[in-house]
Amino acid sequence: MTVTASTHPESAAPRPTAPATLTRLFFDAVEYYDRPNALQVKIAGAYHPISHRTLAERVRRVALGLRALDLPAGSTIGILSENRPEWAIADYACLSARYIDVPLYPTLPAEQMAFILRDSGAVALFVSTEEQARKIVSVRANLPDLRYVIAFDTTTPGGADLTLAALEARGASAETPDAAVRHRAAALAIAPDDVATIIYTSGTTGEPKGAMLTHGNIASNISAVMSAIPIDEHDVSLSFLPLSHILERMFDYLMFALGVSIAYVESMDTIVANLEEVKPTIVVSVPRVYEKIYARVLESALAGSAVKKRVFFWARGVGERWANAVLAGRTPSPVLAAQYAIAQRLVFSKLKARMGGRLRYFVSGGAPLAPVIIKFFYAAGLVILEGYGLTETSPVISVNTPSRFRIGTVGPPIANVQVMIAADGEILTRGPHVMKGYYNRPEATREAIDADGWFHTGDIGVVEDGFLRITDRKKDIIVTAGGKNIAPQSIENRIRMNKYVSQVVMLGDQRRYSVVLVVPNFGQLEKWAKYKNLLYGDRRQLLALPVVQAKMQNEVLGKLTGLASFETPKKVALLEHDFSIDRGELTPTLKVKRKVVEKRYASIIDGLYGEDGHP
Repeated sequence: MTVTASTHPESAAPRPTAPATLTRLFFDAVEYYDRPNALQVKIAGAYHPISHRTLAERVRRVALGLRALDLPAGSTIGILSENRPEWAIADYACLSARYIDVPLYPTLPAEQMAFILRDSGAVALFVSTEEQARKIVSVRANLPDLRYVIAFDTTTPGGADLTLAALEARGASAETPDAAVRHRAAALAIAPDDVATIIYTSGTTGEPKGAMLTHGNIASNISAVMSAIPIDEHDVSLSFLPLSHILERMFDYLMFALGVSIAYVESMDTIVANLEEVKPTIVVSVPRVYEKIYARVLESALAGSAVKKRVFFWARGVGERWANAVLAGRTPSPVLAAQYAIAQRLVFSKLKARMGGRLRYFVSGGAPLAPVIIKFFYAAGLVILEGYGLTETSPVISVNTPSRFRIGTVGPPIANVQVMIAADGEILTRGPHVMKGYYNRPEATREAIDADGWFHTGDIGVVEDGFLRITDRKKDIIVTAGGKNIAPQSIENRIRMNKYVSQVVMLGDQRRYSVVLVVPNFGQLEKWAKYKNLLYGDRRQLLALPVVQAKMQNEVLGKLTGLASFETPKKVALLEHDFSIDRGELTPTLKVKRKVVEKRYASIIDGLYGEDGHP
C-alpha cells in the first residue's frame, strides 16, 4: 500500500523550529509529529510505513548496542549502503551516541572504499548486502582500525561480524529507563561545533579529501532551506539520490524536521515506477536523472507514428513559448493559452502522471541542467528548482525558489550565506555552512578556506540581479595553445542534448584546438544503422564504419551554432563503452574526471591531432 502524509495529531510538544544540532532535530521531530509513517519502505511488492516511535526505539537500541561494543565516543563509523530505512537508523544512532559517521557510495570499487575507511580511521562499518560485504572482505586485511562489520540484512553475510538485528538486541539488553534517559541527555548535549560526519569529496581533480561537517554546518543549511522552499508535513518525498551524497542527506534531514513522510526507492532502476506508486510531492536529484527522463520521453515520441511525433514537437514548442511568457511575468495570449491547454491534455499531463501526479517541486543540484529541460518540465507543471553547492558547504549555497525563480541561474544565495565573486571570476562563499576543514589535511584546508573565512569553490560564476549563474569549473577551463579560454561545460551540455549522444567530454588544454570524446546512445545509433541496412558484428565495428563516423560528426558538430571559432571543437572520437566509476573515469556523483579520461584515452586523443602534429 502507499502511505501518504496525514494531518498532524494534537501534541503537547512544541512545534520543531530550526535546529542547532542534528540530534536536537531528531528528538524534536519524533516528539512533535509522532506519526505512523515517518518512513516508508517497499516490502513484498508494497510500501509499508515505519512510525516515529519505532524509528526512535531502533535508533536508541542501535546506539546503545554500539556503546556496548566498547567503541570510544568520537570514533568514526562507516555506512556503506543503498538508500533504505537502516541507513537513517544507523546515521541517527551514530550521531546520538556521539560517533562521527563516514558515508561511502555503494558504487565505489573496493580499493576506493579501503582508502576512505583507512584515511578516516573507521573502527566499525555498516554494510547493506552480501555484495557490499564481499567488497570489504577483499580489502579488510588493509584496514587495521576496522573492528566490526555490521550487516543490515537479516542473515550475516560472509565477512560481517554481526547483523544489525544482533546489534539492536545488545542494545535492548542494555536498555533500562536510566540508560534511555542518559542516552537522550548525552545526545542533546552535543554542541553545534561538534563534527557530525566526514564526507569524502568526489575527487575530480585528485585524491578524495574528507570534509568535516559539524552539526551546526548542516543544521544551518537545513534552517536556511526551510525558510526558502515551502514544505510541510502534508508533503511526501521519494529518496533516491544516494544518502552518501550530502544533498540527499541534508534534504532528508530537512524532510524529517518538517514531518514529511520519506519513502525509499527500491533501486535506481525503479525510480519511475516508484514515483507512480509513492506519488511524492517533492523530490531532490542530480541533473542526470532529469536528463534521462527527458531522453526517454523524447525517444518514445520519436518511436511513435508521424502524427505522434508532430504532436509532441508541437506541444514542446507551445510549452516553451508558454513558459517564456509566464516566467517573464506576461500573461499568455488567448491563442497561446488555448494551445497550451491542448498540449497539456495531449502530452504534458501524461508526463506528470508518470511522476506520480502530485509533484510540487523537483530540486536539482550537482551540475548545470539544460534550460530546455527545465522549461519542458515547467510546462508540464513540474517545477525544477535548480540550486548550487558543494560537499564542503553542507551543501546549499544558492537555490531557485517558487517566489524567486530564474532559469539559467542557480538562484539567489540562501539566508546567512555570503557569496563573492573574486577577481578571476571564482565563486567564494562564507558563513555557518562552510565545513570545519579537511580531515587530517591542514594544508588543503588552508588552500580552500582563506584567512578571512572565504571558501574557494573552484567554480566560475557571476551574480546578476541577485541570482548566481555558474559559467564553468575553474579547473576545467581549457586554455588552448593560442591562449584562448574555453568553458567546456555549457558546450558539453548542448552536445549531450542530442538523441544520438550518451556521454561527452571536451578536451584541448594546451592544444591548437579542442576535440570531443563521445559515447553514442547506442539504442538510437543502432536503430539508425538498421534503417540504413549497415552490416557490422559488434559496436567496435559499427563505430569504425565511415558512414557512422560521418553521421556522428554531423550530429555533434553540425548543430553547434553560435560559438566562436576557437570555442568550436574540430574533431570527434567515438568510444564504445560508457565512462565508468569502476575504472575511475567518473566520480560517484557521475562527474567526469577529465585528467583520468585524458590519460586513459591518450592514444585516441593524440590521434585526433596527428595530422596537424602534436600537440
